[in-house]
Amino acid sequence: MKPYLKRAWAEVSLPQLRKNLEIVRSLNSSSTDIMAVVKADAYGHGDEHIIRTLHECGIKYFAVSNLDEAIAVRKFCADAEILILGYTPPEYAHETAMYNIIQGVVSMDYAIALSKNTPEPLRCHIKIDTGMGRIGLKYDSCEDCASEILRIMQTDKISVEGIYTHFASADSDSPEDIAYSDAQEKFILDTYDILVKLGIKLPHIHFMNSAATCYRNSPKSTLSRAGIILYGLHPDRKLAVPDGIEPVMELKAVISQVKTVESGTCISYGRTFITEKNMRIATITIGYADGYSRLLSSKGEILVHGKRCRIIGRVCMDQLMIDVSDVPEAESGDIVTLIGRDGDDIITADDIAEICGTIGYEIVCGISKRVPRIYIN
Repeated sequence: MKPYLKRAWAEVSLPQLRKNLEIVRSLNSSSTDIMAVVKADAYGHGDEHIIRTLHECGIKYFAVSNLDEAIAVRKFCADAEILILGYTPPEYAHETAMYNIIQGVVSMDYAIALSKNTPEPLRCHIKIDTGMGRIGLKYDSCEDCASEILRIMQTDKISVEGIYTHFASADSDSPEDIAYSDAQEKFILDTYDILVKLGIKLPHIHFMNSAATCYRNSPKSTLSRAGIILYGLHPDRKLAVPDGIEPVMELKAVISQVKTVESGTCISYGRTFITEKNMRIATITIGYADGYSRLLSSKGEILVHGKRCRIIGRVCMDQLMIDVSDVPEAESGDIVTLIGRDGDDIITADDIAEICGTIGYEIVCGISKRVPRIYIN
């Protein structure tokens, strides 16, 4: 059996991951550690190799979405500090504590529910909703927010080690959004200062995501929750990323067949594309079940021998067709590039996201499990 089926696969560059990490490190002050966000299977890149590589590079802090992801990180890194950013059912509080995992706490009621389900202290960071409107303590005044934090800290079995928030629009350079982020940052800093004046100095206060790390870096944040930037994608494609930051993943497939068809030939489901002239058509071994969106039907492009070839007709579950009339050398078995560089041209996940009306995050996270990840070291 071959090491992987050369049909559709993703190549993940660990050297580029390391390079991105060092660039992100250079953005932070000495008072800020990186907390690598590795949720969603490391943004679709494959958690084990990504986590182990980051840990080997000195990353101590990791952020995940749920308990299953946290346990996976613990399996790969026995000494890691792991924060669950999202919800864990209270009945799993004991398992969370047993694995020495830090739980995000979003309310007093949630803290009480967690405390009732663990016989031992549960490490926590308290989430403050400063304007994201998602989860966390929501108060108009910093004083009231600080008072609620103190009440949570007095809850049995709840061991609070930090507070954190999430910016809603740190990836925007509009004056209104910058002012909004400023207000979010001010609220959590003022809340922390009130706690300090009351004699409570928590080890951690963190509010920087990838966008904030790049565009509004603050030494007052003890952790930089670097996610998408580590994988080389833009927090917002309109804003530049630091020089040297490049995508870690490339997506490849092969040509299964090339045929010449006459004018008037229908291509793919629904007969949405009918040739207006004789064309050379190549069938590619990837489809929407692999995570290559059907929204790219008759819109996306694929690199073949360094040349852009247009998708024609609808993307199928396992296959799609492209026009290779201008690539006479294209033949069965050739490797094509759906995301990545071929020759002097490149197609990024952000490029694909723009066609689909989404963000690069969704493109890489959506590459399905049946697409093997091949690690280049």
